[in-house]
Amino acid sequence: MQAFVAVADERGFARASRRLSLSPPAVTRAIASLERRLGAPLFHRTTRRVRLTDAGTLFLGECRRILAELDAAEAAAAGDHAELRGQIGITASVLFGRMHVAPLLFDFLAEHPRMAARTLFLDRIASLIDEGLDVAVRIAPLPDSTLHAIPVGTVRRVVCASPAFLAAHGEPRAPADLSQLNAIAFSIGGEAPEPWAFASGDAVRPRSQLLVNSNDVAIAGAVAGHGLARVLSYQIAPQLRAGELRLVLEEFEPPPVPVSLVTLEGRRAAPRVRRFLEFAVDRLRAERF
Repeated sequence: MQAFVAVADERGFARASRRLSLSPPAVTRAIASLERRLGAPLFHRTTRRVRLTDAGTLFLGECRRILAELDAAEAAAAGDHAELRGQIGITASVLFGRMHVAPLLFDFLAEHPRMAARTLFLDRIASLIDEGLDVAVRIAPLPDSTLHAIPVGTVRRVVCASPAFLAAHGEPRAPADLSQLNAIAFSIGGEAPEPWAFASGDAVRPRSQLLVNSNDVAIAGAVAGHGLARVLSYQIAPQLRAGELRLVLEEFEPPPVPVSLVTLEGRRAAPRVRRFLEFAVDRLRAERF
């Protein structure tokens, strides 16, 4: 089962063998033995790709549950101070992952040297089940679901610009003023950028000279004086401290956006996941986003 989960997570036999410190033939034999026992193929294999069959997808969830219960049983038998081991998978948006998750993860691994970690930082929602992950950072209101969420803070949706841009073009005093100023618009996939909504009920589509699909580029453009940008507060904390950007229209900001740590199992999660959650929750709640 551990070999099967590793191949599913790594999407390849060679990477799974490195993760497990086994030879590729040993992993291949383990999967073949499991498939013979079940009487069903678990993977579709090509020379370039390994993906789960329908039977493999169903079996993967059960394997994760059984292995998590085994971890919990071993930890209970060994006592609360047993050394943590195993791997934990975490996903977050790119900037939040780099700025807030990576530093606490480094410290967690330093405290638990027999632990390993895998990160998936990307600006889309990654499925915990499909990607084989344990913990996700979600920056959004969460719909009702079977996932377990722990709130750790909030972020603000803010409008900013460089001091030089504001000195040259003037500072907006109300959302309606944005139609007269250049802005850096954000779009994923090339679709029309969404209007900027404010607590006052105004929804304004600023005039944009620059359309980007990366928050890093939007922030760099704002610092360089190419216009106003709308971002989440944590994304520009370093630039605000350095005086490279200034906030505008703060009194018109919409309600803060919640930040949560999300897991599949909650209190039934494996000990390594619960310990990481305890560590991450304390650290993130102490930070200012």
